[in-house]
Amino acid sequence: MDGHCDPRFARVREQFGRQLESGEELGAAFAVYRDGELVVDLWGGVADRHTGRPWERDTPAFAYSCTKAVTATVLLQLVERGLLRLDTPVAEVWPEFGKPAITVEHLLTHQAGLPVIEEEVPVEEFEDQAAIAARLAGQRPLWEPGTAHGYHALTYGFLIGEVVRRVAGKSVGELTAAEIAGPLGLDLWIGAPDDVIERAARLTAGDRAGGDRAAGDRTAPAAPPDPPGALGEMARAFRDRDSLANRALGNPGMQRLKGGANHPVIMRAGWPAAGMVTTARSLAGFYRALVAGEILRPGTLQDALRRRVTGPDRVLHVESSFGLGFMRPALTFFTPRRGAETAFGHTGMGGFIGLGDVANGLAVGYVMNRMSSAFSGGLRGYLLLEAVYDSL
Repeated sequence: MDGHCDPRFARVREQFGRQLESGEELGAAFAVYRDGELVVDLWGGVADRHTGRPWERDTPAFAYSCTKAVTATVLLQLVERGLLRLDTPVAEVWPEFGKPAITVEHLLTHQAGLPVIEEEVPVEEFEDQAAIAARLAGQRPLWEPGTAHGYHALTYGFLIGEVVRRVAGKSVGELTAAEIAGPLGLDLWIGAPDDVIERAARLTAGDRAGGDRAAGDRTAPAAPPDPPGALGEMARAFRDRDSLANRALGNPGMQRLKGGANHPVIMRAGWPAAGMVTTARSLAGFYRALVAGEILRPGTLQDALRRRVTGPDRVLHVESSFGLGFMRPALTFFTPRRGAETAFGHTGMGGFIGLGDVANGLAVGYVMNRMSSAFSGGLRGYLLLEAVYDSL
């Protein structure tokens, strides 16, 4: 483990160290700002289990859906500038969309009813976001827009990205570089260049090397019984390849790329729902700037954090809660009790976390490369957050 930690947050360093030493983490980084000061900046482990390359101070990682909060912020900047409104019908700026009942706010709050790309996307189209968006323009919603919400895992980005492109003439990745990452000096890319891809951490599936099995035991551990209620429904949905949950989280075309998110095509494509490559320090730095009013006006952020939808998620089955693109605390965004009404941000599949908390002056970034099999990311990130809030 390397980096620094303010003595006031010693329990964060202890928890991070335990996770590295126990093997729960392969490689990871964790950063915290408190009232604008970088009080925790820790990293450790290996960035690539195959080569043993160490995790270094500026090792970036593909942070999956943590991207969505940045994409929402880009769109909200356009709203601030008067270039569109939240109640603007998407078809007003994107005529081919042809669904006048769907508004910009519906896209930001996962209410559009378009959580799945029904057609297989060919690999050669992965870097052509407008072409993927055109496929969605021709689809019918799976529910009446505005009457329910369901996590738009990938389509969120293509839908919002096309609105941004039609209004601003630039992609979400281009605007992120010009309006957010560049001015703030953040190592944060939605569409990473080749040199960043080369030094990025390589993601690994599995909660822990070797699990709890004895050395030499190659038998698979018995699957635990499904939990009761909605969590059980969620578990069963993720085992069903044809479920809405699995269809929303992927596309058959993605299976043609060996290595998944480690493939340069994915990291370079800059998908606005799940395409960001960043460091923990820069992810926390993004939220520090949001909390400080440096990216959006305080009133804009306050309105964006108002819970627009809360309750059963049509795609994930469990309770989820969203403001305008930002997750609010729920089963899909675990936060300690002290942040249950004040925290906001977004998780990324496997365990990534970006979090802000205006009331407590907090900004947090957590990236790693051993991905949890739990959609919520397991307990590693939560325990680090708990240590942060317990240190206040």
